[in-house]
Amino acid sequence: MIGSSALLAVGWIFLAVIVLLVPSCALRNQVPVPQPVRVTVQARSFRLETEGARSVEALLEPIRLANNVPAVACAVVRSNRLVGIGAVGFRRWGVTNEPVTLYDRWHHGSLTKSMTATLAAILVDEGRIRWDSTLAEVFPAQAAAMKPAWRAVTLDQLTANRGGGPTDLQSSGIWMALCNFSGPPTAARRLLLERLTTLPPSSEPGTRYEYSNAGFSIAGHMLETVMGEPWEELLTERVFLPLGITSGGFGPAATRGLTNQPWGHRMIDGNPEPIPPGAGADNPAAIGPAGTVHCNVLDLARYAAFHILGERRDSPILSKRSVQRLHTPLPNNNDYAHGWILLERPWGGAGRVLHHAGSNTQWYSVIWLAPARDFAVVAVCNLADAHEVNAGNKATDQIASRMIQEFLSSE
Repeated sequence: MIGSSALLAVGWIFLAVIVLLVPSCALRNQVPVPQPVRVTVQARSFRLETEGARSVEALLEPIRLANNVPAVACAVVRSNRLVGIGAVGFRRWGVTNEPVTLYDRWHHGSLTKSMTATLAAILVDEGRIRWDSTLAEVFPAQAAAMKPAWRAVTLDQLTANRGGGPTDLQSSGIWMALCNFSGPPTAARRLLLERLTTLPPSSEPGTRYEYSNAGFSIAGHMLETVMGEPWEELLTERVFLPLGITSGGFGPAATRGLTNQPWGHRMIDGNPEPIPPGAGADNPAAIGPAGTVHCNVLDLARYAAFHILGERRDSPILSKRSVQRLHTPLPNNNDYAHGWILLERPWGGAGRVLHHAGSNTQWYSVIWLAPARDFAVVAVCNLADAHEVNAGNKATDQIASRMIQEFLSSE
């Protein structure tokens, strides 16, 4: 159903993500994990029907064992209703008395990108910023120091990986500067903006697709600058709260020294190696808008369901027109939209499906949407490694394929 073709489709994303992570990076500015937000009836503008969902844990466990990974989880949505959900395995490899639960929080890496783009669309609908707002407009005090090519880069280009942002921040020394930065996340993103824009863009902005965590992070900094509120708070207030996402947060979810949430893992000598929460357990907070969100699998399903329903009708959160824009690639952009990849799959009904993968080299998450079938599946694993086809990638791909067979093949 998904198989090797999907692995090829997502492999380049994984490589683009991992090239920015330095395992020895001393993460001195780790974002504190917020307590789950209590969602009020007034705040929640979107609901996913969750009653009567089927457990799929019997289908997940053989996949987990076959790939030798600590834990996996998934959720399946049909017609705005949760139809399948499950979580199997252990929060930490070798600790068998700490099984994962449906309410455990998983790190989703670059799935954060479409969330940042969704936040941007919400603020565009409200008239707070425009898709064609430029760096020079939003950052007038920094514009004079920017290389001229950066000044006209737009929010639209940055959230489509077309703004000239580089894939690599290591060679410039910016990555280590972000790792060692001790200030708040917003100040870290300002440092990223100032350091990066004094260098030439990686390519002429607006002319070429280039997967860039830095570009999405600067897009997030544009949003927090025009709103006067940190990106983390904006995403919580404008995306998580209205969707009923109560488990959303940033960085590793577990408490340092405890196994109260899943730990990330890397494959070392054929076995998962747990990565303790704390220093080195995630990208620096400056990269948050590109990849630091965590939440439980049910809340990730809420997010997926919202994007399916949003293609067909307006909501109090976001207009249908804006959702469709988020899902539409710019011309000659490798089928990359705004945090989504447009693909053709027979099981998608009309063939059109949307996909993205995310990893910080210790977790692996995938999301698949088939709007024509009112179908979504999300799958997660608390292991990844530096190989193009890794155990976390394979496990989540196999889970998504199995759920497609189970919930769509009879139609």
